[in-house]
Amino acid sequence: MKILAIIPARGGSKGIPHKNKINIAGKPLIGWTIEAAKNSKFLNKIVVSSDDLEILSTAQKYKVDVIKRPKKYALDNAPSDVVIFHAIDHLKNKENYVPNIIVILQPTSPLRTSEDIDKAIELFLKNKAGAVISVMEGDNKHLKSFFIEKGFLQGIVNNEFPFTNRQALPKIYMPNGALYVIYEKEFRKEKKLFSKKTIGFLMKKERSIDLDTPDDIPIIESYLK
Repeated sequence: MKILAIIPARGGSKGIPHKNKINIAGKPLIGWTIEAAKNSKFLNKIVVSSDDLEILSTAQKYKVDVIKRPKKYALDNAPSDVVIFHAIDHLKNKENYVPNIIVILQPTSPLRTSEDIDKAIELFLKNKAGAVISVMEGDNKHLKSFFIEKGFLQGIVNNEFPFTNRQALPKIYMPNGALYVIYEKEFRKEKKLFSKKTIGFLMKKERSIDLDTPDDIPIIESYLK
């Protein structure tokens, strides 16, 4: 079983300039994700995809493979599926390597551990899922929200939930961006990291923190230390 981890790490970022290159808790941000991937018992190939030569050089110091990504695939509006297709097509054309399973690991989730990665893959294999997405439990009060259609309020799910006690509402789960698992064939078919049979891998909120703003840095560092 060939299980490939792709770590997408572009050089640019608006919220935190050069986010993927910053030092956090004593090592480059991307280093935390690479080490978690290398300590997984399932992953047998790890690649870092980036448009930034410094990020690629850092990744090589951790002894993982790298793929130089074109600048057009590293813009703010570049969809993730294009980045993944570029990586797997590159490996197929250059190395004749086609994985059975693809695991996407965002470097902005440094609190995600090798244990999380392995448990998500085990969940994927055990349940014969089409895909697994890491999630955290959300606040179900949002089910009571409305949107406006043609000037009138409509329940975001239905018109009963806004008037239902929160205790009676179903739990909701938010993707935390930490990891995605999907069959390579399924990804090529669906062209996205979501399948008709997608299972959520529940992670604790403290391990679900995504580095998005400078305010997140001390919080993440406190957990890492």
